[in-house]
Order: sequence, then C-alpha cells, then structure tokens
Amino acid sequence: MVTLSDIKPFFRGYITINEPMSKYTSMRVGGPADYYVEPADKQDLVEIVQYLQKNNYPYLMLGRGSNMIISDDGVRCAAINLESSMANVAMQGDLVVAEAGAHWSKFVDFCIQQELAGVEMLAGIPGSVGGCVVMNAGAHGGETADHIVEIEVFRDGRVQTVKKEQADFSYRHSGFGKDIVLSASFLLPKGDKEELIRLRREHILKRNTTQPLTLPNSGSMFKNPAGTFAAKLIEQAGLKGKRVGNAQISEKHANFIVNLGDAKAADVVTLVDLARRTVHQNTGVLLELEVKLVGFPEEVRQKVA
Repeated sequence: MVTLSDIKPFFRGYITINEPMSKYTSMRVGGPADYYVEPADKQDLVEIVQYLQKNNYPYLMLGRGSNMIISDDGVRCAAINLESSMANVAMQGDLVVAEAGAHWSKFVDFCIQQELAGVEMLAGIPGSVGGCVVMNAGAHGGETADHIVEIEVFRDGRVQTVKKEQADFSYRHSGFGKDIVLSASFLLPKGDKEELIRLRREHILKRNTTQPLTLPNSGSMFKNPAGTFAAKLIEQAGLKGKRVGNAQISEKHANFIVNLGDAKAADVVTLVDLARRTVHQNTGVLLELEVKLVGFPEEVRQKVA
C-alpha cells in the first residue's frame, strides 16, 4: 500500500492527492489522480518510480497532457509531471541534449538559435520532448526521430541509453511505451538562422490558420490512413461541427475534437466512436486513434482503439 507518509521521508519534490487531471491535459478534461507528483530532479524521479514499482503501484507520465484523454473518473495511479524540474536544453559537444520535461517549442527555438536545421517544421507541436519522443510526433514531413542519436530512459529498474536504431521508431510510434524517457540527444545539420526563423514562422502560421488552436484540444485524434487524411474522411462523413455536450468535432479541422467549455471526457469519447464507426461504414477504413485513452474501462478502450 502506497501512502504519503511512506513517500515523504525520501521524496524531495512536490506531491499531493486527488489532483484534477483537467488542469494538466490540453483538452482540459479528466478526473482526479490518486497522487500527483513533480520530482525535484532526475534522481528524485528514479527513486519515486523505483518505490512505486516495488509496491506494484501504477504511474502515468503526463508530458504536457497534449496527446491523452483522461477519464472523468480520473486515474488510480501516481501522475508524474516533469515540466518543473527536467526541462533543460543544452549543447553537449555537437549534440543538442533535451530533457524530457522541456516544452517542444523551447527545444525548436533553441536549435534555431544555435543555427541548427531539421526541426523547424515541427514548430508548434504542443508537447514535451519526452512525449514527442514516445509518440514520434511529426508535422510537415518531419518526425521527432529524424535527427535523434540516442535516448536516455529508465528501463528495467535502472537508467539506460538506447541508440536510435534500437528504438523501434515508426509513424507516430516508438518502442518506449513501457519506459520513461529522461532525455534525448539530437545531431542536427547547420542552417541559416534567418531562413530557419522564416520557415518556423511559416509553419506556425499555417498551423494557426488550419487548426482550432483557440479552443482546448488534444491535437489530431486519429492517425492518417495510408494515402489519405483522417480529417478528409470525417468531413466527407458529414461530421464536421458535430457536437455532444460541450465537445465538438471542430468546424475548422475535422480531425480535432475541441472543448467548448466544461466538456466531459465521456463526450469526447462518444464523438471518437461516432467518427470511427461512420467513416468505417462509409469507406471501409477503420481509423486508428493517435491519442491515448487513460483511466477508461477496457471495453471502452477496445471499442474505439
């Protein structure tokens, strides 16, 4: 049994109970986690995770909460946030080393300031470095994994370094589903700083023009099927603007579901199921979720996964 009194003697970070996850997800939905944890540093993280694993207590790495929908009932686990303590980005020789809690936008800006190219097209992705590595996030023809050299992870009870070729990267996927990403090292080619700034501005402008970024959302709901786009299939199904409660399939981009105000996670999942079933009935294409459903019963996750 895990209790605060057991954890506090060795834990140096911040910990509280029954913290609403809606505060930490970009969709702004989700009930409470049993424990909410902000480690003081990497060693603090390692020690708390070792303790949780020893006691068979589940934990959830939040990232920036931009690629997950957490149940209205919350999660019976320890939700761990690295943004406050593991967010450094720095040069180490020729490599850019970014800690998992760093905002992806901070990483892209740092690379541009160092006159390093290859990630400017990924500007605007609303995740953390750790989350982007785990999901192999991408945009405009680029992916997180493109320039990675190695990844530092917590695996099998200890800190390890994994080379890129061992990481099982593919479209919106990595082999780190059961690991904790601590940092990633990137080797990037030199570029012209002014041109990189121009390209970043161009990509962010396009993103702002085509995506509903003024409303809470979790990014793209579905992976793009081979040869087409999920948004196109959902729009052709007549579902653009469809609303359940205060959740809505965006009128601006049909592969986004937005929170119009106090939406419930259950409403979001209802729209996910509707889009998936309707597209499959119309085209035979079974859309695959890009976001993760957390804290939902297995039958719900199986239904829409």
